Amino acid sequence: MSLFPRMRSSKDRENEALQERVYTLQGALAQCKEVAGRWTGFRRVTSIGIAVVFLALGFALGVYRDSIKETGGSVARVSGLARAPSFEVADAHYRDGEYAKALELARPLAEAGDARAQALLGVMNYRGRGVSQNYDEALKWFRRAADQGDVGGMFYLGFLYSEGEGVPKNDVESAKWFRLAAERGDPQSQYNLALSYAKGETGEPDNVSGYMWFSLAAARFASSDAQRATAIARRDQLASKMTPAEVAEAQRRAREWQPK
Repeated sequence: MSLFPRMRSSKDRENEALQERVYTLQGALAQCKEVAGRWTGFRRVTSIGIAVVFLALGFALGVYRDSIKETGGSVARVSGLARAPSFEVADAHYRDGEYAKALELARPLAEAGDARAQALLGVMNYRGRGVSQNYDEALKWFRRAADQGDVGGMFYLGFLYSEGEGVPKNDVESAKWFRLAAERGDPQSQYNLALSYAKGETGEPDNVSGYMWFSLAAARFASSDAQRATAIARRDQLASKMTPAEVAEAQRRAREWQPK
């Protein structure tokens, strides 16, 4: 049952009609496969049956693409018509600012164990999107996601501990979660971990490790992302305090690093 019931709009009716078309095409495809299977003893007829199957599949994909154009919907939105709501659909609503709908779709997924949906619920509670801001609830969902290996959950746990939001400020715990996400290739976590090393937040400053992680972050941020230039500037700033041997060691570590 929907958590947010609403009246059926004309768009809803169009979506239902599209779903019926998809189901009809799926049924036709299944029939084609059955016909092809009956003639497996005859190579020539089998080839014809397979051709019919691919012809039906191509027709179905064509209708699917046309339907996306007609409705103006994204692939994630239209795909959701032919199957149970997925995280991608919930995330698309969140990115569009449709927080109530995103919450409606994400909550049952999160409660069923979907780590990405759990992280999304954490973000919504942390930012107060679709719900009242609640750090305790955000922490709960981030931890559940992180415990399943979700990078977003790990990053936000590191961030909460670094800022002392919802939990006591704890640089060691923060670095732990940033490291786990950084080792999986998340550039923002790599950048934050590099800062932790450079500032010596968990012990003595470690310029070699800081340089390494700044380099990795710079390589993984998009070229259009301002954080890339910031990571490069921070790395070069550290280099000015390092010996040539230390820089060479940091560069070697960066080259040999592989995501876990």
